[in-house]
Amino acid sequence: MPPKLKRFVSPGKGNGLRATVRIRRGELVYSAEPLACCVSNKLSRDVCHHCFSRRENLLRCSQCKMARYCNTTCQKQAWCGHKTECKCLKSLRPRVPTDSVRLAARLIFALLSPSKSSSEELYTLEEHESHLSSMSENKKQGLSQLASMLELYVQQEVPDLAQEGASALPPSCRDPLSLIAKVTCNCFTISDGELQEIGVGLYPSLSLLNHDCWPNCVMVFVGTKLQLRAVRDINPEEELTISYIETLSSTEERRRQLEDQYHFTCRCQHCDSQDKDGLMLSGHKSTWDPLKEALPRLEGLKAESDWQALLEGCSHLLSTVGCDVSDENVYKLRMTDMAADACIHLGHWEEAVGYGEKTLPVYSQYYPDPHPVHGVQLVRVAKLQHYLERIEDALDTFKQAYRIIKLTHGDDHPMTARLLMKMEECRAEMVQFNSR
Repeated sequence: MPPKLKRFVSPGKGNGLRATVRIRRGELVYSAEPLACCVSNKLSRDVCHHCFSRRENLLRCSQCKMARYCNTTCQKQAWCGHKTECKCLKSLRPRVPTDSVRLAARLIFALLSPSKSSSEELYTLEEHESHLSSMSENKKQGLSQLASMLELYVQQEVPDLAQEGASALPPSCRDPLSLIAKVTCNCFTISDGELQEIGVGLYPSLSLLNHDCWPNCVMVFVGTKLQLRAVRDINPEEELTISYIETLSSTEERRRQLEDQYHFTCRCQHCDSQDKDGLMLSGHKSTWDPLKEALPRLEGLKAESDWQALLEGCSHLLSTVGCDVSDENVYKLRMTDMAADACIHLGHWEEAVGYGEKTLPVYSQYYPDPHPVHGVQLVRVAKLQHYLERIEDALDTFKQAYRIIKLTHGDDHPMTARLLMKMEECRAEMVQFNSR
């Protein structure tokens, strides 16, 4: 089957990917396994380091004490890729390298292994941008520290990176600083079906995809396999785009994040028109500014899993602004979302579903369907409704989610299969209730 995409030079953007044929909404455009990947450190105890499934009671590697696996099958299948990393992790204990250092090291090990090849990629590692020339000195200094850690980490297996990597690594990748910069600028966050981060990976061909705040494609994962799907009809020769960032922000904030992280100013139609800014920043600034100012502190509480303090902070601020700030205000929406998260972790189910239901009309405005973020939010609310035995409401919400997820994830994705099962559960429970 001929490929549905090809590389081209995108005006004003450099390299890009465009369609070679007409692509229908919901169609799988491309799928790829990573050249290198690793589980995020913060989830290293909860996710299998081979298949990237969430499991309880994972088996731990007896040598490095860090890698964990579903069972002996996953452990054996992972050993070829893990054995070199295992020695490095063991030598560095009790210190643990950052995600980017581990990913860069696994890339080195993969390229030094004769069984790994990137020859079929549309975009070589040598062509990947490091953006070092456009970085601030502070950012370069931070990357230099990571590069030093990388050298220390791989020292036991690759004592001289420049010398031993001469034949297998592209010239610009033999320098630890350049390699770390390429990895941090071009890696993808690997997520589960509900878009929760589980790891990071390098998918060289898909690094060609350019950004748009309202893209025509989305990425989902099955384990570590990346699937690129169209979320609207795409014509031949039309550029394929994804969003590099979470887009639930004002134009100013999106552009700032993209400039800081990816070193370009977004000129997509959504940014140039600023069409949603009036709604996102609705209300008097003096009224919603306390919500904006409090968000970093509350996000810190969430990161620390201090759910009680998070709920108290969110509920106090939300009750203070009341109806003076509309539900469409982006800072109020983020706070409502965090309140729902806190309630779920605390087992306050009625409160959680109340907060969740309040977000749904707003999500539908900010995430044009089919969008996986809107679909996952519907699933989250539907699960709460189902738990509270609001079966008809749950079935209706699951149906709305399914109409989105079958397009963004595909019919064969585990998430889609689980949704179908939940809808069947609801129907069976309704029949049982009506037969009483």
